[in-house]
Amino acid sequence: MGILERIKDIELEMARTQKNKATEYHLGLLKSRLAKLRTQLMADAGGSKGPSDKQFEVVKYGDARVAMIGFPSVGKSTFLNTVTKTQSEAASYEFTTLTCIPGILQHNGATIQLLDLPGIIEGAAQGKGRGRQVIATARSA
Repeated sequence: MGILERIKDIELEMARTQKNKATEYHLGLLKSRLAKLRTQLMADAGGSKGPSDKQFEVVKYGDARVAMIGFPSVGKSTFLNTVTKTQSEAASYEFTTLTCIPGILQHNGATIQLLDLPGIIEGAAQGKGRGRQVIATARSA
């Protein structure tokens, strides 16, 4: 039985169940199951293409965290390679960086973590070009 069929069954059972004090708990359980199935359906539909969000998760390290966010091919990876010992691929074509690449910068006794993020494009807030993952990682920096 697929997710859509289970959602239909739960909605049908909710429609058949009378609403009174004796059935409140049962209806609450059905609503909970329905919410879980809908979340699972959305995750399956949205996460089927491209790499997973796990690649953007980077453990925080050091005294500060700086996310380098900008348009594609503006020099974020080149800057990371220059100031840290990390090797981030830099090429003449757009979207060379596809995941978050961390680097460590030592400055005046402080340890600063630099995050090289993929290029952000117009419409990123709506999820275009993995924009939501990039924005979420930048917010946590």
